[in-house]
Amino acid sequence: MPQTTIDLLNRGIAANRADRFRRANLIGLPGEGSLVVGGDIHGHRRNFERLVAHAGLGKHPDRHIILQEIIHGGPEDDAGGCLSYQLLFEAIRFKLRFPDQVHFVMGNHDTACINSSEVMKNGKEMNRAMASALEREFRQSSPVVRQAIQQFLFSQPLAVRCRNRVWISHSLPNDRFVGQFDRGLFERELKISDCEKPGSAYLLTWGRRHSQATLDHMAKVLDADVFVLGHQPQPKGWCQAGDNLIILASDHNHGCLLQIDLSKTYTAATLVDSLLPLAAIE
Repeated sequence: MPQTTIDLLNRGIAANRADRFRRANLIGLPGEGSLVVGGDIHGHRRNFERLVAHAGLGKHPDRHIILQEIIHGGPEDDAGGCLSYQLLFEAIRFKLRFPDQVHFVMGNHDTACINSSEVMKNGKEMNRAMASALEREFRQSSPVVRQAIQQFLFSQPLAVRCRNRVWISHSLPNDRFVGQFDRGLFERELKISDCEKPGSAYLLTWGRRHSQATLDHMAKVLDADVFVLGHQPQPKGWCQAGDNLIILASDHNHGCLLQIDLSKTYTAATLVDSLLPLAAIE
């Protein structure tokens, strides 16, 4: 079983790299078809299943789906270890079934896993919790499985740019560090150091509480009209956090998704009409 798992992760890495819409670290989506965007998932299997069901990719070959922050949260083993890697494996299988329709974007829990740095959630250090569950399931093979997970997470794109000028990423640099952000990050080979503080992938995935001035600056830097982000907890599943910002969450019973017509232009205010509570999906 460990080798089967490692093979799955390696196939997922290859699929991420071969995505026909990917250029360097950025996915570029066309001005036609549709897009389903999920927020942070954090091991919430039922909401992942709802996202998959709603997308219906087999019946909609011009539809895309964006998944983010799958690890760290959800079911635990008997010793309190985090089992979210099992949902990550399922998401990779989904990507392999629809390699050019399923797109991941890197999140802050991903960068923390890549670097083996501490990241807290609900009072628990999640890398340690996931590593302990991996040790119990894979025993002596757990180090190589964990390394393959890290390599998969590192292979993910950083953001999605739609031709209709909607930009999707896990977050954006916060006000304090926006001047240190390297825009060239999206166009060059990603390095591990980019994912470490204060690297630009770290800044991209960890920023919170953006001022309107920062959002307007980043809109010019990234040539976008509206941002769709995750990362910041949303008790009701979403919020409009600026003139040009929607934040999504998909990791609890009030989680939401966003469906976008790629042929239409949007503002943050008009995107609100495209929100759908995940609980409404059978």
